[in-house]
Amino acid sequence: MHAHHPHPSPAGDEFARLSACATAEAVGGRQVSAREVVAAALGRVREHDGRLRAFTAVWDEVAARYADAVDRRVRAGERLPLAGVPLAVKGTEGLESLQTARLVAAGCVPVGATSTPGRGTRWQTYGATDRGATLNPFDPRWSPGGSSAGSAVAVAAGMVPLATGSDGAGSVRIPAAWCGVIGLKPTNGLVPARDRAGLNVAGPLARHPQDAAAYVYALTGAPPPDRGPGRPPRTAWSATLGFAATEPAVAHTARAYLGALARAGAVESVGVPVVLPDPAACWEALRGRAAGADSDAARAAHRTRAALGRALDAVFAEAELVATPTTPNAPHGHDGPGDTLSVALTWAFNISGHPAISLPAGFTPAGEPVGLHLVARPHREADLLAVAAAATRTAPV
Repeated sequence: MHAHHPHPSPAGDEFARLSACATAEAVGGRQVSAREVVAAALGRVREHDGRLRAFTAVWDEVAARYADAVDRRVRAGERLPLAGVPLAVKGTEGLESLQTARLVAAGCVPVGATSTPGRGTRWQTYGATDRGATLNPFDPRWSPGGSSAGSAVAVAAGMVPLATGSDGAGSVRIPAAWCGVIGLKPTNGLVPARDRAGLNVAGPLARHPQDAAAYVYALTGAPPPDRGPGRPPRTAWSATLGFAATEPAVAHTARAYLGALARAGAVESVGVPVVLPDPAACWEALRGRAAGADSDAARAAHRTRAALGRALDAVFAEAELVATPTTPNAPHGHDGPGDTLSVALTWAFNISGHPAISLPAGFTPAGEPVGLHLVARPHREADLLAVAAAATRTAPV
């Protein structure tokens, strides 16, 4: 959304509609203080979070302290790319994580910790608080996805414009898909990994593509590379990647939205087949859930990873993007996923390291939210963000 500068009084609804970038422009231009913006965000948390349970802790005093520091920095003439932007922080990250520290340095104000899964089901695509399950803003019967559950809900419900996530198998992209927001997993290694295996990458949950871009810039200190040629990126579609049990209604919804983007000139669909090795056993072994480094499982994982790399190199020789549904299934209930493998279409790219984004793609005929998952060549976050920007002008069909 374009910056129409807010009136200096902290009208919570007006701030709720602003992008993070527009908020930072207003705070940086001293049309409004960080303290006012953050007070309005905390008001929205109080208003909505009793129902949705996105937060496990709200940091009123901490947020006020950080906001005052931003206002001092702005008065001193500092240019902060995310000045005064209220930030929800994934509970497993906290204030001490590198991701949070870099965002705070860019001017973000942390307002609270968001829910992640409790102990329980194996595939952690849900959120838990001491007040009960985190609810999906579209329908309280559904999980919001996970593990960055509360972060996606806080952004989707307009409590904050930006939230931190981390993605080891789809933990940013899955809740983004099910809550109707943008979730980006940057290229592995762009920032230090969150796990020993190097699979878990810090990334944003946002409503606006330019906010996700500003977040990546703050995290890495380097702007994303410019888009290459001015033509739309050649995009290969696969509903299954060759192995996932994708529900037809989910596949149809994502494919229809990809078609709308192609008609709008945001992408060019190309008939490049995408058939990858199933990464399940490989991911388990890399995460140390199988035996030691010289075990059969570890050797098999090494072979699968190499085969995955070769298969993707062949696809990306002919296409700039791969498109899939973000998840093979619609959101499950709060009893957990059971045997449903919601990570089936995302976790290959934690292994390969490619950057990937989930964009809101509309709803199945039953009203269930679907994400369109786009994967780019390494370090081509800019290609994903360019399509995301075009997508804001292209409504789901």
